[in-house]
Amino acid sequence: MALEKKRQRKPAIVLTRTDHGRLYRLAEAHAGRNPDVSEELLIELDRARIVQDAKIGANVARMGSRIRFTSDLGEDRSVTLVFPAEADIAANKISILTPIGAALIGLSTGQSIDWVARDGRSHCLHVEEVASPELVDPA
Repeated sequence: MALEKKRQRKPAIVLTRTDHGRLYRLAEAHAGRNPDVSEELLIELDRARIVQDAKIGANVARMGSRIRFTSDLGEDRSVTLVFPAEADIAANKISILTPIGAALIGLSTGQSIDWVARDGRSHCLHVEEVASPELVDPA
C-alpha cells in the first residue's frame, strides 16, 4: 500500500515565470478543443514552484529543452519540448499539449513521473538528462 501511494505521488517541479504564464494561457485557450490534456497541463502548472527565469537550473525541463528519458515501455528517447505549432514527431519535437509533454515539463534530471497516455494506460518515465534551450542545436 505505501509503495503504491508513493508511486502515485508526483515529483516536485519548477517552472520559469515566463513559461508558466505562456503555458497557462495556452492551456486555457485549448480547454475547449483538447480538454483532457489541457486539464493535465493546468494541474502541473498549479503544483509547480515558480522561479525567475534566470534562476532556473540547467537540468530542469522547460520549453525548448532537449530531454532524454527512459520509460517502462523500454524506451530510451531524446525529445525537445515545444509549443504545438513547432511539434514534429519525426524530428522528436514533442508538443507540451500531449500527455507526455505535460508530464515532462518542470522535471529535473533523475526524477520520475507516472503519466496517462491517450489510450488510458498509465506509464512511468525517468528523466536521464536535460539540455537547456540555450544548448539545444536548432537543426
